[in-house]
Amino acid sequence: MEKSSQHEFCLHSWGANSYGQLGQGHEEDQSRPRLSVNTALQYKAARAVTGGGGHTVLITENGEIFVCGQNHRGQLGLGHNADISTLQLCPSLSLKITKVACGWDFTLFLAECGRVLACGSNAFGQLGVEQTVTHSADPLVVESLTEPVMSVAAGLRHSLAVTDSGRVNQWGTGLFTHAKRALSPRPVPSHLSSTLPCLVPGLDQKSSLIVTAGSVHCACITGDGDLFLWGSNRHGQLTATEPFLSSPTLVKRSLLGGEKVIHVWSGWTHIVAQTESGRVFTWGRGDYGQQGRLQSTIPKSGRQSVVPSVIGGNLPAEVEVLCGATQIACGSEHNLAIVGGHLLSWGWNEHGMCGEGSQTDVLQPQLLPGLRPLLIGCGAGHSMALCAATTD
Repeated sequence: MEKSSQHEFCLHSWGANSYGQLGQGHEEDQSRPRLSVNTALQYKAARAVTGGGGHTVLITENGEIFVCGQNHRGQLGLGHNADISTLQLCPSLSLKITKVACGWDFTLFLAECGRVLACGSNAFGQLGVEQTVTHSADPLVVESLTEPVMSVAAGLRHSLAVTDSGRVNQWGTGLFTHAKRALSPRPVPSHLSSTLPCLVPGLDQKSSLIVTAGSVHCACITGDGDLFLWGSNRHGQLTATEPFLSSPTLVKRSLLGGEKVIHVWSGWTHIVAQTESGRVFTWGRGDYGQQGRLQSTIPKSGRQSVVPSVIGGNLPAEVEVLCGATQIACGSEHNLAIVGGHLLSWGWNEHGMCGEGSQTDVLQPQLLPGLRPLLIGCGAGHSMALCAATTD
């Protein structure tokens, strides 16, 4: 979730750092929050920070983009393919950027005017440009999106966008193999196999507002507060019993306290949703603690089943300590939240991305003391927090 801040800030980062994505000038993992080198950001207020497989992107209030980390496919948009270990201004973006979504090795930029630009890998058509482009180190305009866009999302190898008219477009073939296997001998619908933006069917009578994406699934919230999910259901992340849903399917409100959904976030295989009263529900894969519950509900019997987590009762459940969260961010399998001005973390912790000093998975949201977070963001295996003050 993106929030604005007019404060001067210190950027803390922690977790995986193989490509310098922490912006600290080196490539060593960090299991506790450490200050990033933010000389280039002095006196600039931040709007949002997020990350991909190995890169980080920060937006300032005036729409400038600062980047660091892995850049082998040009995902930093700097016009070259060299990794960068400190945040640098991306000068090629002349438009004012308001939102950013990072996939594994690509980046989507949403400009204030409603145009979408993309850079990085296009091996799966995730940039939404001509197939002859294998990758681009320069941000390219997604010309097929002729309507202004108000929300973008990047999965592992696919992309989503909501236009001003409330229509959802999808592109990139990251879901194709899963769809083909699950739907055979039926054909794979075009929105799951297109390398150019393609209208997602099944939402014609709805006005969508927000999209988000997991590794091989998609989510959107409508103006009515309904949550729709589609794609792979291998870990029960779609609250269904089918292994794959090719078109958007409504999540019953009865599973979410009977309330409208106002925000949704996604890791690779788990989902976090917040309802209108501030309650937070989690579901999907939970064997790294992604759900924020003390014990995983995934059965350990080893029995083969299509969706073992759903059969085992892994439907949305409330995480009470997160009620009233003002921000939540999901990495691939870990999470951050701001609740009551405090920073909480939980989930996969192999690279120290939960920030409490170990590499042991964190099964419940736990407090990271000493930080006053204004903004939070996650990459696949790293975490960032823009703070008003530090005790580093």
